[in-house]
Amino acid sequence: MTNHSPAHPIRSLRLALALAGITLALGACTHSNREAVTASIPDDYRLRHPIVIQESSRTTEIFVGSSRGGLTATQRADVAGLGQTWLRDGTGSIIAEVPVNTPNAHAAADSLREVQSILAALGVPPRGVVVRQYRPEDPRLFATIRLKYPRIVADAGPCGTWPDDLGPSIKNKGYVDNKPYWNFGCANQHNLAAMIDNPSDLVQPRPETPAYTARRNAAFEKYRKGTTTATTYPEADKAKLSDVGK
Repeated sequence: MTNHSPAHPIRSLRLALALAGITLALGACTHSNREAVTASIPDDYRLRHPIVIQESSRTTEIFVGSSRGGLTATQRADVAGLGQTWLRDGTGSIIAEVPVNTPNAHAAADSLREVQSILAALGVPPRGVVVRQYRPEDPRLFATIRLKYPRIVADAGPCGTWPDDLGPSIKNKGYVDNKPYWNFGCANQHNLAAMIDNPSDLVQPRPETPAYTARRNAAFEKYRKGTTTATTYPEADKAKLSDVGK
């Protein structure tokens, strides 16, 4: 009788080595697309959420009914406001998108002529307005006249990134090291960027305006005569507290 028992450990060893090789091969192919946002969080929220200057688009939509041509008083004010801001901070032409093949296409064409006349009266040159036609993808949507132009804006964000839990956890490195969480300060930066009137103020100061010559000459004349150069306000005493009861 022949005993083949010594072959069993060899086969088991070969099977174990094969399984180990397959496991290593599969592990090498494993990868994760998750970005480690909090790998290195600066303590300063201005570095985590910097305010950047970029080009964005300002858009004004004009709703035009199918039975009425021309603009309302509110719409004329909207067009005038857009034209004034374009003169101040526009970086490209005003794009006027007009609907075609819609129930209000004829009325929109009439309203566009009034839009162009308002912009021309404000000083917008004819080459500064580019007219384009568009067809709404969804016929259920109300077709409007879209006025838009590019401009330089300040922006920060996007906010709302919560890659880690804020609660006490050994996996939360920011909690263990007493570091601010990722989204801290983002809303403040975003609101500050929205309130900035001239984004260039973040990069460089504005030049000085000319001095008020009339006021300066009046102050020099008082100084030459030896009188006080302070301005007297006769209504200043009205803000004082009453002495009644003292």
